Amino acid sequence: MEVRLTDDQEAFVRRAIEAGRFGRPEDALQEALSLWEQRERKRAEFLATLNDAKTSVARGEGRPITQQAVRDLAAEVKKRGRSRLAADQSAPR
Repeated sequence: MEVRLTDDQEAFVRRAIEAGRFGRPEDALQEALSLWEQRERKRAEFLATLNDAKTSVARGEGRPITQQAVRDLAAEVKKRGRSRLAADQSAPR
């Protein structure tokens, strides 16, 4: 596969090699592709989660987003966190 970079991209890669970040241009491109793959996996996971949330809301399982609902949720999360912390502190070591 042949890839054409812009002049700015080539200069960027050259500077990274000169700084010792990479040994060859191919190494820089492999890193870039690896980061792209990582980002795309996270994007796919987010979209799947979003789809699950939309399905949940469609089934009527969602919570209204009001100031009180957020306060209630925060209180619930704190309560669960405190319970876990207490359980961890009382567990034998």
